[in-house]
This record gives sequence, C-alpha cells and structure tokens, in this order.
Amino acid sequence: MKNEERVVIAGGGLAGLRAGERLRELGFQGEIVIVSAERHLPYHRPALSKEAINGELHASDLRLTISRELNAIWRLGTAATHLETDRRVVGLPGGEELHYDGLIIATGVEPRHLQGAPRQDPRIHVLRTVDDAVAIKQAIGSTQGLVVVIGGGLIGCEMAASVKMMGRDVAIVSRSSTLLGSAVGKNIAETVTEAHRSRGVRMAMGVKIRHWMPQAGGVAIHLSDGQVFVAAVVVIAVGASPSVAWLRGSGLVLEDGVLCDPTCHVVGGTDVVAAGDVARWPNLRFGGQPRRVEHWLNAVEMGRAAAENLLAGRESSRPFTPVPRFWTEQYGMRIQGSGLPSMGKDTTTLAGSRKDHRTITGFIDGGRLVGMVGLDAPTAMIKLSMELWRQNRVPDTSPRRPPQHLAPPERPADAGHPTPERPADAARPTPERPADAARPAPQPAPAFTTPRHSGYGPPVTPPPPGPPRHEAAPTPPGFAFPRQQQESQPLPIPPHAPVVRSRAHPRSLARSGPRARPR
Repeated sequence: MKNEERVVIAGGGLAGLRAGERLRELGFQGEIVIVSAERHLPYHRPALSKEAINGELHASDLRLTISRELNAIWRLGTAATHLETDRRVVGLPGGEELHYDGLIIATGVEPRHLQGAPRQDPRIHVLRTVDDAVAIKQAIGSTQGLVVVIGGGLIGCEMAASVKMMGRDVAIVSRSSTLLGSAVGKNIAETVTEAHRSRGVRMAMGVKIRHWMPQAGGVAIHLSDGQVFVAAVVVIAVGASPSVAWLRGSGLVLEDGVLCDPTCHVVGGTDVVAAGDVARWPNLRFGGQPRRVEHWLNAVEMGRAAAENLLAGRESSRPFTPVPRFWTEQYGMRIQGSGLPSMGKDTTTLAGSRKDHRTITGFIDGGRLVGMVGLDAPTAMIKLSMELWRQNRVPDTSPRRPPQHLAPPERPADAGHPTPERPADAARPTPERPADAARPAPQPAPAFTTPRHSGYGPPVTPPPPGPPRHEAAPTPPGFAFPRQQQESQPLPIPPHAPVVRSRAHPRSLARSGPRARPR
C-alpha cells in the first residue's frame, strides 16, 4: 500500500454502502474495498417480500443509488472467510489475504433454519436475497397449488399478502396465536390477523409442524392440530441469524451478533467497527442493554455512525443512540413503529378512532414510554414521537470535547454549511451556484503543536482555537423533536468528527466536506 490507508468493509448491503459513502463525505481519500458474498450491487431489500414477488418491480428496479464519490473497489461474490485482528487481515477464498487499516463489519444476517425442514427440496424456499425473491416468484408462477408461508412475523405476513394479491391460494403457519405476535401489540395484531383471514388466507395459528413429507404432488406438512397442508411452494420465514461464522476464532465476542460498545467499536478489536443487522450494541437511550436492531433505517444510520467513529477513534467517538423506526404495509394498511417495543412490559392505547381501525399502541417499561406502533395513523405517530424522544433522553456520561472541525478565521460561519436558519439544501450546488462556489478554496493547514491520534494511521492534531465550524442550535425550553434524517440525504459533518489526514495529503481533508472527491 503506497502512501494510502485502506478501509475494508465486510458486507455489501445497505449498512456497508452508507458507511463507505460517509467515509468519503468526511474526507477520507484512502482506498475503500467492499467485500460482498452477494453477486449484486446493493439493492432495496424491503421490496423483496412485496413488489418483487407480486411483479410490481423487477430485480433490476431494486438497485440503490450509489454516490459517484464512493469510488470503492467492489469484490462481489466474494465471502470473507476469516478475520485475524492481530495481523489486520480479512481472509478471502483461495487463501487470499486482504490487509486493512480500518475494518467495518456489516455482513448482516442469514435466514434461520427451521429444524426438520427438507431444505434440499427445490419447492422449499427462504427469502433473504434478490436471487431468493426471483426463485420464489418463478416457483409461484410455474405452479397452481397452495403456497404455504411458515412464520407469522413481518416477512411472513408481507409474503402472504403479496401472494394473495396475485390471486393464489395461500396459508400461514405460525406458532403464535396472532400474526406479528407481541411486536405490534394485541389490538394491531388482531386487526392484521383478521385482515388476512377475511381475504381468504388459510390460518394455522398456535401450531407446530410435526412432519414433512415431500411427494410428487407437493410437500405435505403435518401440523400439531391435525391439519395437513399439501404445498406446491413453501416459503420459510422464521427469522434470521447474524452472519458471523467467518468471525469464529477472531477473538471478537459473538453472542447474537458482533458485540460492540456504545460507539459501534467492536469489543475485542482495534480499529474495527460494526453496523447494521449483525451489530449488537448498547443503545444508551434505552437503558444500555446490548441488542441487535434489524431495521432498514437502522442500517442506514448505523453505517454512517460507524464510519464516523472509525475515523474518530475509540476515545474520541460519540455513542450511537438512535430511536429505531420500522414500517410494513399489507393490503393497503400501513404499520409504523418507533422506539423499542420489545422492551415494553405493558401496553396502552395512545390514540385511536372509534370509526375505523386506526390506532397507536404504546409500550411501557417502568412507567416510561419506550416504543409505539401505529396502524394507519402517520400524523398522530409524528406528534407522539416527540413524547417518545422526551422520555428517552441520552444520559451525559462522557466528558464534553470541543469540536475538532474549526473553520479558518476568514471563512464566514454560514458558508456552505447548514444551520437551523439555513437548511442543508441551501448549502448544495445548483445550476446557478456551482459546486466550486458552494465552498471556499482549501486553506493550508496551520501549524500544530499537540499531537492526538485519530483512530488509525498517522497522528492527527487539532488546530489552534478558533470559531467552531458547527455551532449547535440552542436548546429551546421543553423538548424539540429532532429532524429525522432522510436516508438519501448526506448529513453535515458533525462537531465530533475527526480532522482526517492521509500520508499523501498533509492538509485537512475534512474541509472538503460532504462533496469530498476521492483521488
């Protein structure tokens, strides 16, 4: 490696993609290598159980937009085989070794196996990748019998709804007495269950599978209540397990995922962070118990946070403390969730309508609202989210540090950067205001005297005191609901982000900001 540092991203999904883009936004100009077991570039995974099944979208329509500035080396169809943290090496097939200066683990999850299921039978499928969705769609299109979905969670319900909307006969087999179980609360679960039943979905609830009997006319599934379904197509959707087999023997803590500290830094590793479904970390906003969050928006936000904290270094990182959000849609009903409903010991109705099914269920733990799920109530969800944020503030457990990004004295405070009075869109280049005009020319870095390490690579030191590059908005009386970040919108450089340097570029790279271009 000549005069450049290398960040390896293990996992080519959403979290890995957004982490790589965030590295560039923060000015990292070294090499980024993305190792992905899939043969496809990142795509919109939530559509796999909906539009990709019912034909509204084709596989080619699901591809995500990738920033031009990413300039990464993609190793598609190449699964990481092992990790040696002492040598800073990611193993690849055939004995290839990929050295790294920083590592982002974002390998996601893989479908959980259902004990006893004859997975070798071509009529039995799981759903995780776009190739899985294509195979299921083809199987449904080439048969005329019953489609059986095993599992009553989000994926199972979405799959059943999609198949039913195609005009096919479908059945759901679930160990729970209601669909979605405790994930959405009793009222919403019962409404969703009735929605499927009223549309002719055959329901086998609160049962176990006793026997599987593949035969010429279909796969016979014998249930504990005496029912027998003969399926032309079976889709197993019983959850997912973290994809960590390649990390065995690495010295990392692998208990239900990769254990991280609150800043996404992996426990047992140096210059290693994790993001997305595979990461298990303590969210200090919700008590600090390590958990995994398998939500689309969490992959976006955690990927970006992990990249920021990798550059900042473990000692200078800030905790990742989101309020998780998720959504699903079935038969035109939209279910939205916020917070951690799984923490709730009790539930309460926060809002509801006597005229229809619209409702919001709140989840309570120790008298505190820790989550809520709404059914066709988006406006009320937004209003009540303010209370969820207010009741789950992040405790200030770390010493305050001055911002590391400092603007040159001659630079106006509002030049090219968003503020509460000047939104982010105003800082972006337009046809009337080109990109070069949106930011001043780079200034030579001042002389430094006090060394400080930036996480990996050469020591990085702060510039002399000056006006802060990003001023935090004053906190108004009461609680102000934070602006939710759009997953397609670059975030501004946070006050705690590092001043990134490379050996080939002694000047401060972070000054190029969100539009940093790779070499």
